[in-house]
Amino acid sequence: KESKITKRKMSFTSLEIPKEYGYVLFTCVIGPFISSFSMGVNVMKARKKYNVPLPNLYATPGFHKQADEFNRVQRGHQNFFETLMIFIPAALIGGIKHPIACAVHGILFSVGGYLYQLGYTDANSDVKTARHGKGGPLKFVGYFGAIGALASVGGTICGFW
Repeated sequence: KESKITKRKMSFTSLEIPKEYGYVLFTCVIGPFISSFSMGVNVMKARKKYNVPLPNLYATPGFHKQADEFNRVQRGHQNFFETLMIFIPAALIGGIKHPIACAVHGILFSVGGYLYQLGYTDANSDVKTARHGKGGPLKFVGYFGAIGALASVGGTICGFW
């Protein structure tokens, strides 16, 4: 028996990129690259300082003398990657409608991500709050701002507003 498949026509309208969109590319793609690279340098310095050679992603408690200290540096960097895969596409799409706002979100996300790692690295602070003590929450202001801009574009395309 043959199934019936309904063919749907798709229509495309032109997309106008605002001239300010270049700021989005700089702050939401190049900015996170620079932040991630800087955080990677911190991890490599910590590898040397705490004697945690590659290919170990994390230090093993009981085997590496200062495992917790190294792992805090590494966790700060890994957390950046965990949020990066949502941030960049949200900012690039949201920036089509809100380029200046998304450019600011990119700065907050990148600087906040670096500060998040610095806070997390501070072994004198409680691990539960350390990542937020030196400006880390700025990252989430940029993160959720980009998601809000993306939602605005989606709502416009769907005709909600």
